[in-house]
Amino acid sequence: MSWTDVAILVGSLALAALVLWLLERHVPHPRRELHNDVAGFIFAGIGVIYAVLLAFVVISVWENVDSARQTTFKEADALAGVYWISRELPLPVGATIEHDTLDYAHTVQDTEWPLMGSHKSSPQATQEVYAIRNAVNSFQPADPQQEVLYEHAVSHVEDLATERRARLTEVEDSVPPILWGALILGAVVTIGFTYLFGLSNTLVHSLMVLSLTALVVGSLILVKEMNYPFLGVTKVEPTAFQVFLDRLPTPR
Repeated sequence: MSWTDVAILVGSLALAALVLWLLERHVPHPRRELHNDVAGFIFAGIGVIYAVLLAFVVISVWENVDSARQTTFKEADALAGVYWISRELPLPVGATIEHDTLDYAHTVQDTEWPLMGSHKSSPQATQEVYAIRNAVNSFQPADPQQEVLYEHAVSHVEDLATERRARLTEVEDSVPPILWGALILGAVVTIGFTYLFGLSNTLVHSLMVLSLTALVVGSLILVKEMNYPFLGVTKVEPTAFQVFLDRLPTPR
């Protein structure tokens, strides 16, 4: 949780406490106690509707994060497939493809990954994918064994390009503005309904309002942190590429 998130949570709790204090001064609890039964019935329905909406959004953003994580592993697997085949190809094309795959992995891990937090990509990484594809396509098999290696290399390169496009598309996955509007409006209505109840014990009423405020605002902060797969506390890390680079033999 960032300092911004802490400020949002603390500010929301302070605002909720201030509104409750003003309400107690201008609309004493005896005037509100008369409507507790009706308010409670309506509040139960509002609470269920908002809980369903919030759960739907949380599950949706978590699925986006999980999908992005799986995409990165598929991309790294395809890159590893190209790499291992390149070590079976004759020189100099095999060494060229091998070094191109390593350059791409380093560029994605060190340069492109930080850029994705700002919804950008690395032009250098794109050019390196083109270089790998061109090197593979330029290879001319000399025997049946090399023909099989060539076909597998082409397949892995296509998978690599496909998963890279998917990863860059998932950089922009987020909760639509209209859904954010519904979440915020629902939070205001849900918390606001707690002010309609009249309790003789102001301390208990305050704890109820502040607890619900903390729960709702905390849930919205969670959605905010998970909003973009490559940004926030649950962001996808370049673990797949790190694993690939950490388990390589000595380059040719």
